[in-house]
Amino acid sequence: MHDLAPLCALGGTDPAIETLAGVTLTEFPDLALASVSARRGSEAACRAHLKGLLNSAVPKPGRAVFKNPEAAFWIGPDQWMVSAPHASHADLTDQLNSRFLNTASITEQTDGWVCFDLRGEGVEEVIRLCANIDIDQMQTGDAVRTVVHHMGVYILRLDPANALRIFGPRSSAKSLHLALKTAMGAAL
Repeated sequence: MHDLAPLCALGGTDPAIETLAGVTLTEFPDLALASVSARRGSEAACRAHLKGLLNSAVPKPGRAVFKNPEAAFWIGPDQWMVSAPHASHADLTDQLNSRFLNTASITEQTDGWVCFDLRGEGVEEVIRLCANIDIDQMQTGDAVRTVVHHMGVYILRLDPANALRIFGPRSSAKSLHLALKTAMGAAL
């Protein structure tokens, strides 16, 4: 049997943390991710299951719901990305399949995405330098799909307001990290 150790998206055994000018960029690997897509004819039932999971309203376009332990954000018509702590939800896809049954198609996404948290005064200036979104209008719970240096990403406004969560393709983790760090340095 092999003695394998998991690596973070940037290649280290510990998450990368960078701080520049009061803004901290943290690789956040402890997330299990799964996409939920309602099946044709089961949209209402799928939304009801998601509402029960989140114990909250289902995220509408451009919105996210942050509950403990699960969170979700809208990614398309009758489609959401669901996240939860990996330590307690390593089998998130199985848990969701058991809940949604045949009302949704659940797809494992955990290793397909890298997640970075950007926190501190000045996060807006960092994002202005690398993404074409109206970051000043984003409120807590807003979620937007955009591009950062030719990479498709999702940016979510967390609470407090000076905190953002950025999801990008894991295969481009180093490029996205470099783009965000460069913007942090330029925002000085």
